[in-house]
Amino acid sequence: MKLQNKVAVITGGNSGIGLATAREFKANGARVVIFGRNRQSLDQAAAGLGGDVLAVQGDVRNLGDIDRLFADTSQKFGKVDILVVNAGIAKFAPVDSLPESLFDELCDIHFKGSFFTVQKALSHMVDGSSVILVSSCDADKQGRAGTSIYNAAKAAVRSLARSLSAELLPRRIRVNVLSPGMTDTPIITREGGPPGVTPEEIAAAITRTIPLRRRGTPEEMARAMLFLASADSSYCLGSELLVDGGLTQLVNPLG
Repeated sequence: MKLQNKVAVITGGNSGIGLATAREFKANGARVVIFGRNRQSLDQAAAGLGGDVLAVQGDVRNLGDIDRLFADTSQKFGKVDILVVNAGIAKFAPVDSLPESLFDELCDIHFKGSFFTVQKALSHMVDGSSVILVSSCDADKQGRAGTSIYNAAKAAVRSLARSLSAELLPRRIRVNVLSPGMTDTPIITREGGPPGVTPEEIAAAITRTIPLRRRGTPEEMARAMLFLASADSSYCLGSELLVDGGLTQLVNPLG
C-alpha cells in the first residue's frame, strides 16, 4: 500500500488515464478526489471507485472552480499529499485556419489550467508532496502538421515542471511530468482532427509508428503515475517519465 493515508487530487479524473489513476491510487491506500466537467461521468466514476472518494464538478479554465475544488477537498480530507494535473483535450487544426477560440481553449486548459491548479493547491499541500503534470510524449520533441498550439501548450507544461520544482524546493514538493504516448482512452474518438480525417484514422496512423505496434492502456499510465506519486520516485525532481512504447526514443524497427 504505497499511498496509505495519502490524499490525492486528480483533475480530469472522471475518465481515461485520470480514472485509471484514481483506481490505482485507491488500491494503494489513498483517499481520492476526482475533478471534471461532466457531472454524469463524475458520479459514475465515483460510484465505481467506492468509498473515501470525493467528486467535484468544475472546469480548470475557471479559477473559481479550482478554488472550490481545494476548499471541498480541505473540508473533507484536510490536506493534499498528491496532485495529478491531468485535465486535457486533443484538438488540432492547420495554422492557416486555426481559430482564436481553439487557441484559447488549448492554452487555457493545458497551460493556464495547469499553472493555476498547482498555485491554488499549494496552501493545502503538505511539505514533501508530489505534483504530477501530464504532458505529451512528443509535444516538445517533434513537429507534426496541424499540432502547433496543442504541442506548444503541452511543451509549456513540461517547462513548468522544471521552474516550479526550483521554486518549491524549500518545501520539498516534487514536481514531475508524465508524458504518455497514444493511449486507448475516450479522447481518441471524442476530439476532432483535421478536416476530412476521422479521429480513428489519426489513431490508426499513429499506432503504426509505435515500435511496440500498439497503443498504451490507461492502466499502464496509472502504474507510472503511482511511481511518481509514491516514495519510489523520491529522487526524481523536475523530470519527465516517457511512457510511449518507444515512439520518441527508437527508430521504428518495423518501418
